[in-house]
Amino acid sequence: METNSTPSPTIAEQTIAEQTLAKPTQSKPSMTRKILRLAWKVIPFFTILLISMAIILPMFSMMETKKMALAQKLANEKAAPRALTNVITLEMIPGLLQEKLSLPGIAKPWVSLDVVAEVRGKIVDKKVWEGRYVKKGDILAVIDKSDYKNAYDSSLASHEIALANEKRIKALVKKNFVTRSQLDDTVAMVKTSKAALANAKLNLSRCTILSPMSGIIDRVHIENGTYLGSGDPVARILQIDKLKITVGIPESDVDAVRKLKTFDMTIDALGGKTYTGEYHYFYKTTDTLARLYNLEIKVDNTDGRILPDMFARVNIIKQNTPQGIAVPMYSLINQNNLVGVFVEKEKIAKFVPVETGFQDGWKIQISKGLSPGDKVVVVGHRIIEDGEKVNVTKSIRDMEELTK
Repeated sequence: METNSTPSPTIAEQTIAEQTLAKPTQSKPSMTRKILRLAWKVIPFFTILLISMAIILPMFSMMETKKMALAQKLANEKAAPRALTNVITLEMIPGLLQEKLSLPGIAKPWVSLDVVAEVRGKIVDKKVWEGRYVKKGDILAVIDKSDYKNAYDSSLASHEIALANEKRIKALVKKNFVTRSQLDDTVAMVKTSKAALANAKLNLSRCTILSPMSGIIDRVHIENGTYLGSGDPVARILQIDKLKITVGIPESDVDAVRKLKTFDMTIDALGGKTYTGEYHYFYKTTDTLARLYNLEIKVDNTDGRILPDMFARVNIIKQNTPQGIAVPMYSLINQNNLVGVFVEKEKIAKFVPVETGFQDGWKIQISKGLSPGDKVVVVGHRIIEDGEKVNVTKSIRDMEELTK
């Protein structure tokens, strides 16, 4: 009898089956650990993302609210009529315009002369003091004359003897008692003695020191008993009844200045008193330090109030226009690379390009672009635009009216 029986598995087959059944059980813990690791990595990112959104979303909400408020404000401003800008205008009235230079100058004496001794000797009579007015020929001092008087007397005696010899020789020549050469020697002796007498007389006269000009004694360098050598200073004399005002002129202004004949100036030390001077001399070379050409202006100082070395403010008018038009410098505006001003007409401000000329103080000449009667905006011109309607609060004819 046949029996159907299934063969029993071998030991090796049993081992393989057990390992196969055991694999799913071992893989479950490994998968869990992987998921946990991934979660720990992702959770911080989502946490930061959530915090950022919690901060940013309110900010976006706030910005959107402000944007809507600004849009509403602009809409309200467009709907409301704009207030007119207040301005002040200046009417253009032709008048005298002058381009001036104001330069510092120094007062100098018309003549400053140092008197010196011409012979040696001791001062025995001093006759001058500082501040004294002297005339030409007045005695300033006297040098001891003793030696010079003796020399003069000696020269005079020698000359008289020479003249006597000449007279005697000439008489003998007529009688042929002496030769012609002896006469020539005698004549030469007369000339020599005459020259020596003239020198002795001159030196004697130089012992009395005289003033060579009229003026004020500014310095005295001697006293009684002072011994002077030839050329030693005695006194300084100044002529100040007229003065020279010396002022340095820049090279760029030389051509305009040397054509002028009169100049106005003020002396600060005299309370700003004004004087008028005349052209005297224009130096042909520059001052080596300042590189300026010195101009000398003659000024009358009969009253003697201006003293040497006082400062003067010289006003030089380079050019002038009797009927010129000018605007305040600050009223000029730059638009589209053009220089101009705002001109008001029928309450409308219009930009007008202009051409400028020379400057006169705070004003500048307008050589082209404006006409008499035009009203230029001088206050408020910085905050208006071309073609804008304006409110004219005041119209003036002179800038001084603004201060009233």
